[in-house]
Amino acid sequence: MAKNLRWKVLTVVAVVVAAAAAVYPPGDRIRLGLDLRGGAHMVMQVETDDALQLQTETSAEQLGEQAALAGIVLASSAAVSPTELRIEGVTPARDQEFRQIADDLLQASYDRTPGANGSYTFQMLPGIERTLREESVRQALQTIERRVNELGVAEPIVAPHGVGGDQILVQLPGVEDVDGAKQVIRSTGMLELKVVEDGPAPTRELLLTTRNGVVPPDMEVISGGDESIGAAPGATVFYLTRRVAPVTGRDLRNASPTIDEFNQPAISFSFNREGARKFGDFTGANVGRSLAIIMDGRVYSAPNIQEPITGGEGRITGTFTSEEANDLALILRSGALPADLTYLEERTVGPSLGADSIQAGVTASVAGLAMVALFMLAYYRLSGINAVVAVALNLLILLACMAYVDAVLTLPGIAGFILTIGMGVDSNVLIFERIKEELSTARGVRAAVSAGFDRVWWTIVDTHVASIIAAAFLFQFGSGPIRGFATTLAFGLISNVFTAVFVSRTLFEAVLTRRREATLSI
Repeated sequence: MAKNLRWKVLTVVAVVVAAAAAVYPPGDRIRLGLDLRGGAHMVMQVETDDALQLQTETSAEQLGEQAALAGIVLASSAAVSPTELRIEGVTPARDQEFRQIADDLLQASYDRTPGANGSYTFQMLPGIERTLREESVRQALQTIERRVNELGVAEPIVAPHGVGGDQILVQLPGVEDVDGAKQVIRSTGMLELKVVEDGPAPTRELLLTTRNGVVPPDMEVISGGDESIGAAPGATVFYLTRRVAPVTGRDLRNASPTIDEFNQPAISFSFNREGARKFGDFTGANVGRSLAIIMDGRVYSAPNIQEPITGGEGRITGTFTSEEANDLALILRSGALPADLTYLEERTVGPSLGADSIQAGVTASVAGLAMVALFMLAYYRLSGINAVVAVALNLLILLACMAYVDAVLTLPGIAGFILTIGMGVDSNVLIFERIKEELSTARGVRAAVSAGFDRVWWTIVDTHVASIIAAAFLFQFGSGPIRGFATTLAFGLISNVFTAVFVSRTLFEAVLTRRREATLSI
């Protein structure tokens, strides 16, 4: 019995020490949400019709170009809506040939409907429309996140928002200059394609060894890091490139993941007419060399140029995984936002308001704990100390769990703390009342304590499992504040099972073991 108790006490002590280490110092280990720390809160809507309009205009341009190459003269080829393009002026003699060209180019994305006087209407397929809208939101999300990181904000939040799928939430803790943040978010990154003159090298010095450590006037050193496609996680490498980029993101029309002739992941891309000409000349003059794909002054990939890329379309192949191909395609497209952003919500939470919220929450928690302590001591006498210790350890372990998983504490999360105090008291009341019932049957004190904990165990498990399921649904389907509450609720439930049952029982056994004649003040 003594040996078993010793291991229980050591377990409790170890958990308490680990929890204390996890939350110390609280100012550094506990992440505060925007409502407690202060900062900028913005909700933006991506105008996905802009992305569809661009795609439809591109398709109309490509169809007109292909028809012209085949010698088919069209009266017009233009987009009439974000999802519809119209062709006019197809002569009966060339109608069959035009339809074949249109099928080869647009059949996978558009439905074709013939009209009068050699006209055709192409309507974007619903599945393609949905995919393009989702892609435009994802691309905007990635671009905005890169812009936000430039602000140097600690722990920003950039995430999808709302039920429509086209809104983006941006929270910048500690930022008060909302106009400045908006300017950074809406700025466009520059995509540059350059030939690698030297590199990659693990250090800048090693890269410039053959040039006496001096960067030539017409060149520059550019780094690539753990965000780079194909780079080792955490590694930073350096490339030497020309200072002026012969092709930039202004010339890029589109990029998307695809499969090459060997059934391996690849990236297809297309340029506008001028970009196609420049890129064809550029790649033709540099076959066998590495092409640095640079975004915001950072190399994301450096594949080899295997052959001249002409005709306005090309493909990048290499040792890509499907995920890397998707990421690189997004990077290639994210030189500019895919669509305009409309600000739906914008507000600033001052740091003083956040400090007031923290103070109010701490005051409420301390007051609640003090009132609970007074009640438990008055009603259960010395046994109430057991309950107070269990509730206090419950809160400590809850904070430690949040620190370990890097969860964010929000104002609703503080409400979860206060609720945790109530749940801890409720569990102890159930246990204490059951012990009192067992004592009334004239059983021994040790037997009454053991029976009380054993018979209440499944009741506590049932109630806590049901509450954890509810918390899981709140976290899965709730918005930010609701998820903050669900997080503290779930951790509070888990830690309460440990403190109310294991810690409380250990305290009872430790007290009763030290007495020759077992008595219990309850």
